[in-house]
Amino acid sequence: MDIRSSDTDVLIVGAGPTGWVLALWLTRMGVRVRIVDKTAEPGTTSRALAVQARTLEFYQQIGLAETVVEHGREVTAVNLWVQGKRAAHAVLGDMGRGISPFAYALIFPQDEHERLLVARLQEAGVEVERRTEVVNFREEQGASNGDGRVVARLKRPDGTEEECAAAYIAGCDGAHSIVRQKLGIGFPGGQYTHLFYVADVEGGGPVMNGELHVGLDTNEFLAVFPLKGEGRARLVGTIRDEAASGHDDLSWGDVSKRVIEWMKVEVQRVNWFSTYRVHHRVAEHFQQGRAFLLGDAAHIHSPVGGQGMNTGIGDAVNLAWKLAAVLQGRADASLLASYEPERIAFARKLVATTDEAFTGVTSASTLARLVRLDLVPLLMPAVFQFRAARRWLFRTVSQTAVQYREGPLSEGRSGMVHGGDRLPWVRMGTSRGGAGTEDSRGHGVADNFAPLTSLEWQAHVYGEAQGELRAVCETRKLPLHEFAWRPAMSRAGLRRNATYLVRPDGYVALAAFQDSGAAVGAYLDARKIRTRARRPS
Repeated sequence: MDIRSSDTDVLIVGAGPTGWVLALWLTRMGVRVRIVDKTAEPGTTSRALAVQARTLEFYQQIGLAETVVEHGREVTAVNLWVQGKRAAHAVLGDMGRGISPFAYALIFPQDEHERLLVARLQEAGVEVERRTEVVNFREEQGASNGDGRVVARLKRPDGTEEECAAAYIAGCDGAHSIVRQKLGIGFPGGQYTHLFYVADVEGGGPVMNGELHVGLDTNEFLAVFPLKGEGRARLVGTIRDEAASGHDDLSWGDVSKRVIEWMKVEVQRVNWFSTYRVHHRVAEHFQQGRAFLLGDAAHIHSPVGGQGMNTGIGDAVNLAWKLAAVLQGRADASLLASYEPERIAFARKLVATTDEAFTGVTSASTLARLVRLDLVPLLMPAVFQFRAARRWLFRTVSQTAVQYREGPLSEGRSGMVHGGDRLPWVRMGTSRGGAGTEDSRGHGVADNFAPLTSLEWQAHVYGEAQGELRAVCETRKLPLHEFAWRPAMSRAGLRRNATYLVRPDGYVALAAFQDSGAAVGAYLDARKIRTRARRPS
């Protein structure tokens, strides 16, 4: 056994969307990565479909959003059906207008999504090493404080073993994560009793109209997700109870057809079919020493709201910029300790809320049936009449409402924006920094998200920057972006002339108004953060 000469900065275990996005962000920031996966080839079928607005914003930062949108299918409306009658209809574009440059849901099957990510990484010279699995790993301390590495024992496709040294290891290897198991981290939770199916179909009918449809019945449900191309859809629903018990080789013939029939889904061809059971679990820790857990290795939950894959991608982005800063000497290693509290708090909340929603959709209890069959049809149309309710729903599902206000990197408040909030998006015609971009349809616009493509710490001022702040930014080589004030900024919650120190992932670290120059300097010093320009040699 030998330690390879091509040791790396970050060893990524698992080649799914979470691992690929972690690799893309790290590579873009100049970090060496190595990706291994025990499977022989990528999956050709998948359950994950939705790419939420927050994920597209992350992709926009690395020049990937336009390609993903081009290959996916925009869903502009969602419909709720109860016992054969349409109970509610919501236009997503109206719900998300002004919140994000991507005011819609995007349907992009995971297998196609992964192929796109793989191609982009290959362009950067990164290939996944398949049929290569982690047998074990150990952490070794260096001679000086904070120095050290992880040494992983890998089993190659031919059965031989090697050792690979890396500064850090990232477990992106799914619900049965070997990284989590070797760390001895618990994965408490449970499994729902229902058996579900997912099927890629071709056909017709009134609900095959490019919109998202969800149907509820006494003890069944069906979700119809439109795919790119006419007459294509992904169906997710329940297997008949009598078929689900004691059978492993289930097929389309075992699917409960009641909801399919009253929604008038005319299935002409089933391209592929799979069954699965839903779990709800959150790892007890997301970090242990130089090892991290991300995606399904850290949390799994019901598919309600299309949150799973997007949450894993959020993990990857949160960790990537922190690893890059530490590896490149622009932050103390203590910065990495912020990953777990920021992401585990969101994971726990997400699992709890999707668990409640999923139970309400599938439970056979009298109360649950009363809620979904009687109260939902009565209340949902009324709820959608209120703009605030529609926008709250979009923010929640799109993950643009994810915030880290209680995290160790969050400080202050100006206007309605707190430290830890996602930077509000503002569309504008011009900015003093010349910030410009294009929207998802290629129309020329300028917005305050354009500077985020630098993946750097930066200061934003909406109005006029104070002289002291200018001096601090100049001394520290911290990019300062001033945007001419306009009413839309106030509506977004921003305060005129306030300073917002923005992290590389687009979250506000510090919101300050008085003495903002001193506040920015004190914030960076307290957390030992240095700009790329001031990186030690």
